[in-house]
Amino acid sequence: MDGWFTTDPVRLVGTRCTSCGTPYFPRNELACRNPACTGPKDGSELEEHPLSARGRIWSYAGNRYRPPPPHVAEEPFRPYAIAAVELEEERIVVLGQVVPGIGVDDLAVGMEVELTVGTLYADDEAEYLIWQWRPVNGASGASP
Repeated sequence: MDGWFTTDPVRLVGTRCTSCGTPYFPRNELACRNPACTGPKDGSELEEHPLSARGRIWSYAGNRYRPPPPHVAEEPFRPYAIAAVELEEERIVVLGQVVPGIGVDDLAVGMEVELTVGTLYADDEAEYLIWQWRPVNGASGASP
């Protein structure tokens, strides 16, 4: 997911309207979609914007089945939790995997989480990274 996040520091990369401040993730390159925005509608008001690295769980679920192609996962497939997180500053919801070792029994709506980077899979050519959510309180343990 080249260009969707940085690793130093770990941040999601979106865009923001310079006229009204509306944030977007993934990036919005066309024009501000906020109907209340009074800025130009040609995309010139959008700038790259690093998003909050913390938020609160809005919803979550466990994934126990290998997603179909084109998704690639490590062998053997390991179930994982997914969380929809409302970012602290932007107040938008971003979906992502939860770090390994944290399952749905460890999660709760409203729990504070922070952004981190993990490995989706590795092959002979490269290690493929993704963003993940990690509970701030250090929860650990159950399977998804």
